[in-house]
Amino acid sequence: MTALTAPGLFDDELLTCAEAAKALRLSIPTLERMRTTGNGPSFIRLGRGKRSRIAYRRGDLEAWLSANTFTSTQQYPKG
Repeated sequence: MTALTAPGLFDDELLTCAEAAKALRLSIPTLERMRTTGNGPSFIRLGRGKRSRIAYRRGDLEAWLSANTFTSTQQYPKG
């Protein structure tokens, strides 16, 4: 079994930046800023150079939302 035929590799839908921003109810610039600062959801870079595209797995968006879900402001990370 190769990496390309591994179970689960293509099970998750890929979303564009605009689709991910809409799903998260964020603006595209906010999602881009979060990507550059490293505090946003995991992303995939498709290609190299200036013409490369960014995509997000729906599961990664859901995981990021779960990791950033709180029941009280006292639960916020310090710092």
